[in-house]
Order: sequence, then structure tokens, then C-alpha cells
Amino acid sequence: MTHTRILTTCICVAVATVCAAQQRSLREVVVTGSRPIKETGITKTSFDSLALKENIALSMADVLSYNSSIFVKSYGRATLSTVAFRGTSASHTAVTWNGMPMTNPMLGMTDFSTIPSYFIDRASLLHGSSSIAQTGGGIGGLVDLSTAPVEPDGLKAQYVQGIGSFSTFDEFARISYGSEHWRASTRVVYSSSANDYTYLNHDKKLNIYDEDKNIIGQYHPREKNRNGAFKDLHILQDLYYRDSNNSAGISAWYVNSDRELPLLTTDYADASSFENRQREQTLRAVASWSHYATKWSSTLRGGYIYTQTAYDYKREAAAGVMTPMTRARSYINSLYARADGEYSPARNWHFSLSLSGRQHFVRSRDLSVAAGGGESASSIGYNVERSEVSAVATAKWRPVGPVGLSLVVREDMNGSSFSPVMPAFFADAVLWPAAGLTARASIARNYRYPSLNDMYFLPGGNPELRPEHGFSYDAGLSFRIGKRDTYTLEGSATWFDSRISDWILWLPTPKGFFAPRNVMSVHAYGIETRASLSFQPARHWLLDIGASYAFTPSVNDGEPTTAADHSVGKQLPYVPRNSASATARLSWRSWSILYKWCHYSQRYTMSSNDHTLTGYLPPYYMSNIELEKQLHTRPVDVSLKLAVNNLFNEDYLSVLSRPMPGINFEFFIGITPHF
Repeated sequence: MTHTRILTTCICVAVATVCAAQQRSLREVVVTGSRPIKETGITKTSFDSLALKENIALSMADVLSYNSSIFVKSYGRATLSTVAFRGTSASHTAVTWNGMPMTNPMLGMTDFSTIPSYFIDRASLLHGSSSIAQTGGGIGGLVDLSTAPVEPDGLKAQYVQGIGSFSTFDEFARISYGSEHWRASTRVVYSSSANDYTYLNHDKKLNIYDEDKNIIGQYHPREKNRNGAFKDLHILQDLYYRDSNNSAGISAWYVNSDRELPLLTTDYADASSFENRQREQTLRAVASWSHYATKWSSTLRGGYIYTQTAYDYKREAAAGVMTPMTRARSYINSLYARADGEYSPARNWHFSLSLSGRQHFVRSRDLSVAAGGGESASSIGYNVERSEVSAVATAKWRPVGPVGLSLVVREDMNGSSFSPVMPAFFADAVLWPAAGLTARASIARNYRYPSLNDMYFLPGGNPELRPEHGFSYDAGLSFRIGKRDTYTLEGSATWFDSRISDWILWLPTPKGFFAPRNVMSVHAYGIETRASLSFQPARHWLLDIGASYAFTPSVNDGEPTTAADHSVGKQLPYVPRNSASATARLSWRSWSILYKWCHYSQRYTMSSNDHTLTGYLPPYYMSNIELEKQLHTRPVDVSLKLAVNNLFNEDYLSVLSRPMPGINFEFFIGITPHF
């Protein structure tokens, strides 16, 4: 912590005599039988925009951990975090931002640790086949993220300073302007940390000696997270225009990330004897135009994503001499275009047609093996272009008031390969209008093409891989009851069943490297439940509670690949059978306290489900708590927040040999001036 930052923060504390207007609890909303016809039969979880802002310093990975039952797999604080639905893997989760797919075409997944919740105004989860109308490849589901126009109330500004454990500094700034037709917003996030938290290393043991140098015991040492510092800069620019019949918008998001990659708990190296670092620069831009008429609407969308990633691993060969072991470079240029048309000839009919295309230009190299250390033809890597084209048609019909039917037909083209036609059928019915009791069901064909690394990574890529495919089924109930100005209670339960063939898995080869193969048929099934309660026990008091739970067996249902294959009938690695989350927020006047909890059951690290020291990770429970005070004055609003993460100092791992931090703290000061 620099003296300048300490002084700045102290000054802010001294002058902070007010806070921003009191925020309501942010919770997910389960849509009931009153849903619009466009959402017939789908299973959707939406996050209130205020819930995203109350977790200002968290990434979307953290928000999803505490507000849903999907599995968030984290490789450490401020390192790779992935999301998986319904017993599938991260590669089966589709992600869109402002309607544009943002999944990395090389990896086939998205790192949610690099998505600050401060940049997201709307977020929703489309579970399982409910994503088929939006994007392909989301066998598990879709995470839909977007920004939104500001309110038409003139010039606004906000600044938030966070100071936390491990020399962590989080800075957030936003300036916006809104008028009747034009809305503009600029947001900046800068986060940095030494990230040198301590942990108990269960993979090492040190001896205890008596006075005669005899070993009389052993213990696990406490160590610091080594080589874990990071600096992340995000800049987001939004511009929107709207009149009575048209709307247009453009968003540009720049990311500059410089992260050290921490040592594993099994590594005995000294942090000064190596360098392990990943740098990334990404630019995402998307523009859209929509026209609205009485019975129809149309939308055109275009986008561009550029990502440059550099990974450097060096080891000390001699005193003060570092030798490059790996110098990986990748460059991704992706172009995107989409056209949507919707037509509603009557209140009980809705039709839509969507055409979209993506063009990827990908270059990946390991320069450490190139002749002369330069970027030559002898370097290991690949240079690939891939085109993706999709067509989707939907028809939705409500034959009678409480009953809705929907048909979605999708077909994708990847390069020169066409997918089979993918139909999906959805239905819902309001069983009890007074309680909002609604039943829904769906059946869909699913399909996912291999990622570019699956096919072309060297060494190991397999261009002969077949796409993953199968069928998904689900059925569920939801309800909503309440009394105005007193309480609202809502909940849902969904059963799902998915069978996926030709599951792609990276396996070791006799040549000493891993390679992907179509090896498994996977049966993923289970239930998802959630409930929320908003209760006002007295004037000025408000209690919001939300909870979710998922039971997700996901087993290899195929045939053994070798005589030594013991994976058949076993739970997939890193898929918890049980996951749960809960939040509770109590507000009184300008005070609020928020408690967040999540749980993941035991996860196996090997497909054989061996219950060895390294064959599984124990279950864990996480608790966070936040206390917030808000005040008001004429010149500014100021908010003060204290956050305590890992409240009970849980000792846990999300990924083998990747320790997570114990109890830690962060203090925030938010200043919103009045213009």
C-alpha cells in the first residue's frame, strides 16, 4: 500500500458524511406463469441489476457462486474460473455479451474471473436446452450478460475505492449522461494485489525433532501464495440512441490483464528462481440497431473481438540467469454478425427467424522452440481460420390462455460441416393462476463442435474429433404468492436428464503428452431448486432471502476404452453431486447487512473416483458477510461498506494443488456527487 493511496483514502473517509441511496437486495427472479409468450417453456434464472452492483468488487464467477447452484471451478484467487451447468463441463457453457458470443474459440470456454460484475447490468441463466434459440454449443446452458442504457436524468458520476487484504486495491469509476434520446456511459475498473495470502499446505510435511535430532512428529507448514500478483484494467464505453420506433447502441470493452500464475502446493521452487506470467489484451465491440412496429420487429447486430495472449515460463539456469522454457503467443480475431426478425400476427402467436455468422482468425505459437527464438515456421503452433453459421426458426403458440407451446429448429455450419437439424419442443401451462403455479417441460437435441485447441493444439490436437451430441429433457414447476407491501414468496423445481455421446476428453498418450479423444457417453441428470422470500416485517425494515440447490449426478455411461479403464459408471471429475447457495439481506433505513453462503460437495479429481489422498477434494462451505451504511448530503452521496470474505476461515481447494485464501477483508468508500 503506497503512502499516497493511504492518504487519499483517509481524506475520503474524513469527508464521507453521506451515502448513496439505499439499495434493495439483489436476488434472482424466477419467471412465473405470467411470462411473455417469447419465454414459453424455458427454464430461466434472472439476476436483479442491483444484486450485481452490491457485489461491486466481485467477478461474475463470485456472483454466480453465491447466487446460483451452478458449479464455479476456480484455480485460485484472480486466476481462471469456469462455470458449468447440470453436470456438464465448462466447454458446454455458452456465454454471450450484448447478444454476441464471447466464448474463446481456442479454449472453448470463458474465464469468468476476468468479467467484473461492475460492467454487467443484466445477467440471466438459460438452463439446458433453453439456450438453443440464442446460441449453439450450450449443452449445459447459457450465461447471458449485457449492459443497459442509463436513466434519462442528466449527468451522473460515481467513484468507489476499495482497500483489502493482501495489498489489494480496487478502484471503480463511472460517468454517464442520459437524455430523452441519448444515453452514454464510461466505466473503468482497476484492480491490483500482491495476492500473497497464507494457506496450510496439505501436500507437504515437515519433521519435528527433539534435542537429540530424533523425529518425534510431523506437521503441515503454512506457506504464502507465491507468484500470485495481478493487475487488471477494464474500460467500458456505451452509447445508446432511441426514438419511438428505433433503438441503436454500441459498446466497446477493453481489457489489459497482467497476472502471475501461482506455484502449486506440490512445487518446492523458490519464487525468485522462476517466472510464470500470463498477459492478455482484449477488445470486444458490438453494435446493434432495432426497428419496432406494431406486429413485428427487426434487429441487426455486428461485433468484433480481438484477443492477444502471452504466456511466459522461465526458470533460473544459473545464478541470475533466467532461461525461457515456454513463450506461448496467441492472437484471435473474431467477426460476428446477426440478423433477427420477429412477427406476432396475434396475441397468441409469435414467430422469429435468426441468421448469424462468426469468422475466426487464430494464430497460436510457442516461440521457445522456434529457430533463433523468433516467430518462424519451425515454431510449434497452428494458424487456422474457422467460420460458423447458424439459422434458427421459432414458432410459439398459446392455443388457450394458460397453455403455451413452442417449437425451435436450429442448424449450424462449422467450416464445411453441417450439423443435423436440431429441434427443440417446449410447453408450459398455468395450473393455478392465484398462486402463479406453472408447469413446464422441454425436449431438445444438442450438438457441440470441438474447440480449435481440441483439433489443432500441438502437440496433441486431434482433427478427427467428432462433435458431441445427444438429447436433453427437463420438466419443472414454479410458483409465486404474496401480499402487497408485506411479502413475496416464489420458487421453482426442475428435473433434467441429458445424454451426451462422443464426449471429448484429454487423455495421456504413450508419447508423454495429452491428446483429446471421443471416449465417453455421459448421462447427466438431477434436480435444480430455488426459492426466494422478500418480507417487510415493519416500516423501514426489509428482509430478502434467496436459496438454491442442485443435485447433479453425471456419470460415464459408455464402454471401457482399455482393460485398465475404471471410469464407467463413475462420477465425472470435478463435478459435485451436490451444490447449494444462499443469501440473506436485512435492511433498516440506511443500514444493511448481507450474508452469503455456498457449498460444493466432494469432487473427484480422477475418472476412476479413487478415494486416495489426491483422488478427491473434500466438500467445503463458504460464508461472506457485508455491512453497509449509506448517508445523504446535498453535495454528494457516500456509501461505506465492510466485506469479510471466508468468514469462518475455511481451509479449502476448488482445484487440486491450487489453494484458496482464508479469511480476508475489504473496505469500500463510494462517492456519488450531485450535479
